[in-house]
Amino acid sequence: MKKRVCAEILSQSEIAPNIFEMWIRTELAEEVKPGQFIGVYTWNNSLLLPRPISICEVSEDRTALRIVYRRGEKGTGTYEMSQYAPGSTFSNINILGPLGNGFPLEKGEGKTVFLIGGGIGIPPLVELAKRLKAEKHVIVGYRDRTQFFLKNDLEQYGQVYIATEDGSSGTKGNVMDAIRENELEADVIFACGPMPMLRAIKAYAAEKGIPAYISLEEHMACGVGACLGCVVKTKEVHHHTYVNNARICTDGPVFEASEVEI
Repeated sequence: MKKRVCAEILSQSEIAPNIFEMWIRTELAEEVKPGQFIGVYTWNNSLLLPRPISICEVSEDRTALRIVYRRGEKGTGTYEMSQYAPGSTFSNINILGPLGNGFPLEKGEGKTVFLIGGGIGIPPLVELAKRLKAEKHVIVGYRDRTQFFLKNDLEQYGQVYIATEDGSSGTKGNVMDAIRENELEADVIFACGPMPMLRAIKAYAAEKGIPAYISLEEHMACGVGACLGCVVKTKEVHHHTYVNNARICTDGPVFEASEVEI
């Protein structure tokens, strides 16, 4: 059950250029599933809507959440968030959550699984990798080696394969190039990242005849399904709207790839 609560900022740091991680103490940590997200309200009253941020990790005692996000330009909500710190005027934040459906762990249990992330779609893989009981191949794509955030975290839970756009490390190209170069195979795919990557994964899964569960990144407004500002076309008629679409913020963000048109 989602709720709005006040959370305490425990720490914040820049872990790669313009990539920040924040640990926050909150009761919501007890309920979180891998792949869910929270809405973060800033203290800037001109920014009325919360920033949707995926949940990267839950502390072992389930009292705190870790979020990892990309800082935007000055004046944006994520830029303001990057200024918050423990012990400062802004040492607490209001958050709404947990939001979304998360990844279906039971679909990968006991199987060989690809965990695929690209750019700021990488953070949700950490908690997913921690909780998923399976043989895991983690394939992550970065722009270049300066952006290697969360690589060490993911290496604790499975073999990590890297793709960089400029070829500065790992496979030159994208995550699909890394899969082909390393001759990897899997029974199931879990993925989060930019839409071109997810389209390629959907096509690959269809070609191989395996299920792929993809987390769609989209600009969201309300985060609770009321505004219909983040919809995706679906194969089946939706039970709520009676048309061929679904709301990413409530029906997703995770969908079986064959069920959505992207």
